Amino acid sequence: MTFSLSRRQALGVVIGGAIAAPSVLRAQAIKEIRIDWATYNPLSLILRDQKLLETEFEKEKIAIRWVQSAGSNKALEFLNAGSIDFGSTAGAAALLGRINGNPIQAISVFSRPEWTALVTKPGKGVEKVADLKGKSIAVTRGTDPHIFLIRALAEAGLKERDARLVLLQHADGRTALARGDVDAWAGLDPLMAAAELEDGAALFHRRPEHNTWGILNTPTAFAEKNPEIVKRVINVYETARKAALADIKPVQAALVAAARLPEPVIARQLTRTDLSTSVIGKVQAETITAAGVALQEAGVIKADVDVKGVVASLIEPRFTAHLAS
Repeated sequence: MTFSLSRRQALGVVIGGAIAAPSVLRAQAIKEIRIDWATYNPLSLILRDQKLLETEFEKEKIAIRWVQSAGSNKALEFLNAGSIDFGSTAGAAALLGRINGNPIQAISVFSRPEWTALVTKPGKGVEKVADLKGKSIAVTRGTDPHIFLIRALAEAGLKERDARLVLLQHADGRTALARGDVDAWAGLDPLMAAAELEDGAALFHRRPEHNTWGILNTPTAFAEKNPEIVKRVINVYETARKAALADIKPVQAALVAAARLPEPVIARQLTRTDLSTSVIGKVQAETITAAGVALQEAGVIKADVDVKGVVASLIEPRFTAHLAS
């Protein structure tokens, strides 16, 4: 599984008087690939634990550096700062990042999850979204759970200001709900599954179709300079995806270890995680565009933003075109 010239081949090209492709020369100059892992991206754990990328790039002596993303917001921060070359986010979160000037491209899908819902505990007086008026809600800004919350509030005729948003990272949001510090939480798996099974929490508002896809992103400049590196990373992801479809047990074990949560919790998460494709294109564009339009109608995205146009610039289908069935 390689798309770059071997050293012997490259030398032969130079000796023969031909000029090697600039993209190949730049790829050979890379000494390290920086990529994130996240408990909301199960395939990333398989790549990390089984050292699949290390094996793929061993001949070129390209090192792999793993960085944990605690949420889409953190992955986007790392990508924008140039701290990582590949980052895992929700599709709608990537859209907001792109609108806000983060120069990224969405290059593949790592899952189609129902990874977020609105969560509460008995005794909080919350049975439906309309009950959130005046209530406190833990949420991680700039993530799919945050976007999911905004859309849910808008459908119920409410805005963010009608509730009290408590800005916390996902793990702290779960803890705040369990302690009774907030009335609700915009949850994220596997922490959401843990809240269900361990804390007695209830998912009172679920809309699977409003969960945007799990997307792997890379800076546009990196993709332009290193297209063969991008394709090889995606191909390794594809190997992990097919292995997971054949046997989910290694994925479950990796999640148990990384999230430090018991097997029943991880099993619940995986029942809500669809790993059937890695191809990105029209279907993902439609879902992300719908989320963007909803956010625009809710006043989160400015009215003069061309949401459809931004989505078109965000999604880059060429790196997974060869994987389409």
